[in-house]
Amino acid sequence: MAAARRRPDAYRCEGDTYLIEIRLRELRQLFNTLDPAPFHEKDLDPAAEEYLVGAVREIGRHPSRILLHLPPGTRDDQACEAVAAIRLYFTNRSRHAREQLRQLFVRGGISLLIGLAFLATCLAARELLVASVAPLDAILSEGLLILGWVAMWKPVEIFLYDWWPELAQRRLFERVAHMTMETRGLASPALAGDSLPDSRLASL
Repeated sequence: MAAARRRPDAYRCEGDTYLIEIRLRELRQLFNTLDPAPFHEKDLDPAAEEYLVGAVREIGRHPSRILLHLPPGTRDDQACEAVAAIRLYFTNRSRHAREQLRQLFVRGGISLLIGLAFLATCLAARELLVASVAPLDAILSEGLLILGWVAMWKPVEIFLYDWWPELAQRRLFERVAHMTMETRGLASPALAGDSLPDSRLASL
């Protein structure tokens, strides 16, 4: 499943809904086989996560749903467990992203306090040198001013640039966790969410 950038119209539609499709030869392909957790708590295969998140990002706000094409012989309860496992995985990913965002703001606040204290110290030391006419003191004075403002770069970077990609990622995880999901390939299709009626296929 290459992570190539695609337009929404690269995905198949049913009605006005884009389909994010995954075709499985074996149900276990959907999950990380090295994860010893119970089936419904397993981590997704990294390629499956990358595909789902990338597809939701590419489709944007257009109506969409996830469609799993399951291998023959998959029981209804296994299909429902697979859907529940996907929801649980992305719910946990969203919670983790929320905690990461909280920690980022905490780190930004601490960095801001440290930066302000260091800047104030540099400015105070600079005041002692400003009145001097010695060339070395003038160089040190300008160096302290630059150094003090450089110390403010990290909190400025966090509060201006670093937080919003984290927030966007968390929202993507939440969207995937709450999307309507459908399974096909069973005698009785197992539906999760609204009743839905197939976008491009990702084969695992």
